Amino acid sequence: MGAKMEQIEKNVVKLTIEVDAAAFEAAMEKSYQKNKGRFALQGFRKGKAPRNVITRMYGESVFYEDAINFACPTAYEAAVEELGLEPVDRPEIDVEDIGSGKALVFTATVTCKPEVVLGDYKGLKVEKEAVLVTDEDVEKELDRVRQRNSRLVTVEDRAVLDGDTLSIDFEGFTDGVAFEGGKGTDYTLVIGSNTFIPGFEAQLVGAPLNQEVEVNVNFPEEYHSAELAGKPALFKVTVKEIKYREMPELDDEFAKDVSEFDTLEDYKADLRRNLTEKAQEAGARKFEEAVLKAAAANLTVEIPDAMVENQLSQMMRQFDMNLRYQGMDLKRYMQMMGMQEEQMRADFRDSAREQVRTSLLVEAVVKAENLTATDEMIEAELADMAKQYGQSAEEIRKQLDEHGMEHVGENACSKAAVKLMVDSAVAG
Repeated sequence: MGAKMEQIEKNVVKLTIEVDAAAFEAAMEKSYQKNKGRFALQGFRKGKAPRNVITRMYGESVFYEDAINFACPTAYEAAVEELGLEPVDRPEIDVEDIGSGKALVFTATVTCKPEVVLGDYKGLKVEKEAVLVTDEDVEKELDRVRQRNSRLVTVEDRAVLDGDTLSIDFEGFTDGVAFEGGKGTDYTLVIGSNTFIPGFEAQLVGAPLNQEVEVNVNFPEEYHSAELAGKPALFKVTVKEIKYREMPELDDEFAKDVSEFDTLEDYKADLRRNLTEKAQEAGARKFEEAVLKAAAANLTVEIPDAMVENQLSQMMRQFDMNLRYQGMDLKRYMQMMGMQEEQMRADFRDSAREQVRTSLLVEAVVKAENLTATDEMIEAELADMAKQYGQSAEEIRKQLDEHGMEHVGENACSKAAVKLMVDSAVAG
């Protein structure tokens, strides 16, 4: 195998790769073995016709497609390794010369990782916010705990109040005609949650039980359904059940019920400690982000579009995965928001570019500082992974092949590079 490289444009190269005749013949034979079962020729049982008989009948090109698919990837990967390239997307393959008994010559045009020139990345002056947990923060957290430990109580002797949890039947109309998707039965709605169309919930305050009331609203101009966007609508609503949330008393008994502490004051002190710890962690993350952003701004690099698009696709997949944990998916989310995929990608594009820039920064610092993963760093990374996946570090190690362990080492070095930049930064 031989390979030549030509620079097409910044970060894009064209490789001319030759697969010798013997290697291509092996690929042709492999293609024949894969495809011979498709051929039924007179005088032979299906799948038993010799290769030379098939090529006389159909031409040798009948085996080219799979032969190319067998030969090119291996030759391409070898050329990339030989030339020390770091491709960031799939190559565009074009066959230049092909034929039985001769070498296969093809070109591979591919975008490679760009050259990065580091600017200042150590000793950067970055603003750091002070961590402060107030009495109000503690009270808000206490209210959240009370909410979690409250109970819903059914009432039948009054009308709807703000904050009530209702079970309702409803049907919506525009211009006197019921519209699709505007009907619901036994729908749970918390008054004040702002989960329905603006103005809908407020008009239910004061509504009696088991009596139909009319609610008039206007759909938002940016509503996901173009047929309803900006239109007035009338909803006929029946409140079938009213519940209110009964909150527990704030006293020592409450503290005993929800914690390991005997008094409310001790419990509140523990809440303050936890809130302070979380605030410090959040502040550290925010400071780290600011340091990386400042260092990335000092880079000299021309980021290929292919890297941005790849990062975008990864972000979209992660967003979809997060939505699925919440019982939704990306397709339904975009329908609800009235968005197309390209619009969403456009909204994420700047963030994707910044993430690529930061990634290139960290890689460049690892190289500049000659960072290598020590056994201690690898063990720490495995411990982090074990905590994330709820397994032991040894279980994680057993699941990783050589390539996986290399990835663990790379992550450890990346974290070391980030720590180096953060530790050297000066808080302003």
